[in-house]
Amino acid sequence: MLRKIPLGAVLLSVGSVLTLVGFVAYFQERATLNLVGFFYGVPILLGGLALKAAELEPVPFSQPTTPEVEALRSQQATATQNQIRQDVTRYRYGQEAHLDESLARLGLSPNDEQRPVLIGIRETAIENAYALVLEFESPHLDLDTWQRKQDKIQRFFGPGVIAQLDQPAGDRIDLSLIASAD
Repeated sequence: MLRKIPLGAVLLSVGSVLTLVGFVAYFQERATLNLVGFFYGVPILLGGLALKAAELEPVPFSQPTTPEVEALRSQQATATQNQIRQDVTRYRYGQEAHLDESLARLGLSPNDEQRPVLIGIRETAIENAYALVLEFESPHLDLDTWQRKQDKIQRFFGPGVIAQLDQPAGDRIDLSLIASAD
């Protein structure tokens, strides 16, 4: 629940209220409230603005997860699959894009302009195995480039995961991380 609330917006709201209280207290000559408003409100407000500027919104689920897939996730999902799902579906701060460091290590991000962008995720079952599907918009890297990196992708996302690549349409690349019994 708290992962879905943007910290920048919370700090902006609290900082704005405290700063407003400080200004009102100043004009009403209430020294204590004035100090609280200025000494706490302004820094919190500035912190909220800084976080808002560095905010990376969560990636949406492209389709709802069925109860059957949730059951498979609880039985089969690897720690890596769970970590990726949790990381990309919450607000992040100070990052350019979701999975930017991972893509760079895999050689799939030549520069910031050519980096594939994670536009959605979904959870599904592939041959009775839990699969986390990462949906990328990849106009600068074609499917062949991704396929040349497939073994490296599979090793990178750890043991117990099979990486499968698909190109459902145009510039979109779907990377399926499928739980395996290995």
